[in-house]
Amino acid sequence: MKINRVILIVLDSVGIGELPDAHQYGDAGSNTLGNIARHYPVLKLPNLLAMGLGNIDPTNQLPPTDTPIAAFGKAAEKSAGKDTTTGHWEICGVVLDKPFPTFPNGFPKALMQQFEEAIGTSTLGNKTASGTVIINELGDTHLKTRQPIVYTSADSVFQIAMHESVYSIEEQYRICQIARDMLVDEYEVSRVIARPFEGKSGNFSRTSRRKDFSVMPPNTILDDILKAGKKVHSIGKIVDIFSGKGISEYVKTANNMEGIQATIAAIKTVQADLIFTNLVDFDMLYGHRRNIEGYAQCLMEFDAQLPKILEHLRPDDLLIITADHGNDPSAPGTDHTREYVPILNYGKKIAPKNIGVRHTFADIGATIVDALEVDSDTRGESYLSLVCDS
Repeated sequence: MKINRVILIVLDSVGIGELPDAHQYGDAGSNTLGNIARHYPVLKLPNLLAMGLGNIDPTNQLPPTDTPIAAFGKAAEKSAGKDTTTGHWEICGVVLDKPFPTFPNGFPKALMQQFEEAIGTSTLGNKTASGTVIINELGDTHLKTRQPIVYTSADSVFQIAMHESVYSIEEQYRICQIARDMLVDEYEVSRVIARPFEGKSGNFSRTSRRKDFSVMPPNTILDDILKAGKKVHSIGKIVDIFSGKGISEYVKTANNMEGIQATIAAIKTVQADLIFTNLVDFDMLYGHRRNIEGYAQCLMEFDAQLPKILEHLRPDDLLIITADHGNDPSAPGTDHTREYVPILNYGKKIAPKNIGVRHTFADIGATIVDALEVDSDTRGESYLSLVCDS
């Protein structure tokens, strides 16, 4: 029996220990999973541990099992950078030689003037900030002046917050597309992000109609899967990360639970060869906010849902659970952390073995196209022959 379908779930930011070059990024000592387990000793992940999560890195406090049910290992990021786009693109076979630019001091004055002329209004902010903090800081002024709030972070992003009573969601997306078209060459951030919000003074909150306008990716395994006449069904922000390229159909979700439910529904009913899910809450709600307990609870919530995912797998399915970077909630600052990512591979045809340390995230993509028998010029090396119980 061959593998006919792959389910790829990215636990956004769930890293498993510092990379050898982490110190160059200011991330020495980072270990998202290991440090959460150390700081939150009541962390319970029985289903992930049964798969072999605790076997990947014996130095952390996640206990190993003598009888893992999945093939397990970890992968290093070969690309320069540690952002969402870079991580997902590398999983899908693209290794970037230089990182996307960041703007820790805000965007250049000349660029902002050009943007303001293009949208017909001046803006507020233009600084590094937390999205929840800046809308409460500048929300009242925004309501009075209609000036969009522009901000960035340690990531390569140009974020625009606008109240939905001031700008319709369609107008917000149009303004973001103007920014996306302008941000090229040395200003080519990985993502322009629409950050709609609602509410009243002192009680503003972001809505679920966020939209990411990513740089158009080069050829990835997703394109190759489509060229082979197969289908890619994406869940969560995957469609935004890849600007819709290489995606047959998609479902947008507001949180992890919606993403898990959409994944289970897709496993049960969708006719697709690759189901590709991103679960963003780990990163967005807890990693960047350095909330160790919240991150731990989020991991336990996913772990509790994992049996429902496994229950609906077909005998010819391959489930891969991984991450795109780290975001150690015990680390200083609010940035992503440069880490290895875990890889768990489960299926009736998969032997529970240690696949070791992979030299690039692209090995995941290479394994996917190998399993689906798709020709692809990926930068990775498939590990399918190590784990496929033929």
